[in-house]
Amino acid sequence: MSSELGRALRLSVFGQSHGKAIGGVIDGLPAGERIDMEALFAFMDRRRPGKALSTQRNEADVPEFLSGLQEDVTCGFPLAFAIKNADTRSGDYAPFATKPRPGHADYTAFLRYGGFADMRGGGHFSGRLTAPLCVAGGIAKQLLEKRGIFVGAHLFAVGGAKDVGFDPVLLTQEALLAPGKKEFPVCDDARGLAMKAEVEAAKSAQDSVGGVVECAVLGFPAGVGSPMFDGVENRLAAALFGIPAVKGLEFGAGFGAAGLRGSENNDPFVLKEGKVCTETNCHGGILGGITTGMPVVFRLAFKPTPSIAQKQRTVDLAEGVETTIEIKGRHDPCVALRAVPVVEAVAAFALLDLYLEEGRWN
Repeated sequence: MSSELGRALRLSVFGQSHGKAIGGVIDGLPAGERIDMEALFAFMDRRRPGKALSTQRNEADVPEFLSGLQEDVTCGFPLAFAIKNADTRSGDYAPFATKPRPGHADYTAFLRYGGFADMRGGGHFSGRLTAPLCVAGGIAKQLLEKRGIFVGAHLFAVGGAKDVGFDPVLLTQEALLAPGKKEFPVCDDARGLAMKAEVEAAKSAQDSVGGVVECAVLGFPAGVGSPMFDGVENRLAAALFGIPAVKGLEFGAGFGAAGLRGSENNDPFVLKEGKVCTETNCHGGILGGITTGMPVVFRLAFKPTPSIAQKQRTVDLAEGVETTIEIKGRHDPCVALRAVPVVEAVAAFALLDLYLEEGRWN
């Protein structure tokens, strides 16, 4: 089904942006794992709306666990949770019932569901549905970290402003996790100021701006994955493209590799303290769909938020005529900013699924 993810570890996401609640059911979590709720809620707070440079929709985003836990310890049964929607303003969307908003899924949802889809606030297509992803992924992050596997991300670019990238070879756990501890999740705070300026300029112009999130994984074992259609890149890509607004993904050198020669792109194998490593990491930690033991590094491109206050052209589907709309309400001027923890969450869930599927749990 379209709203389900995983094999050994499975997640089913439910809800709409303006429905009573959103949430999910996780099946396949190992029993006996204690979940640090304080850490989970802190992780959830990183993507919570209502902060500076984000939508001013004010949601607490505190999940209520309905099953699967006993005194914060997994019991082996499906873990179900719900997050109530409180600060909805559904009236803001009434004018667009038959007038699809450019850049949104309104028109395609109309075609797919015959006009019956609840598209208030974007419905099931909304970035609001990333909150359940962060619950599931936040739990996955904790389970991975207990086994020495760490997932971190930072805002790599906004418009024309760029952060420094993660060191693909010598990345440390401290450097990996440092951006996630900041209000504005970047490696270089000075460059972060330029990125903030890009967001503020777009907001002032009643517009929006796109961005890039870079994510890396440390400690994931070598030899995990399969060739062809079931590689680690494939599994990550299938999960990561489920994040709303994602339009591109690259691993390692990515599209930059197309401008290199083989002598530049090939990563020499070397021995470091008796361990096989690569001197560089253009391959992003994956060769032939299988992990090499080097840091897994990838970047995601997020499109500009399609909800902008400028007048836009559309078609009135009921009347069959061209018209214009103006979108009011509360929207992120740059969705990539709050997407940073979402990328970590989805990557962690997909990797834990692979880890469990390969029988590496202990």
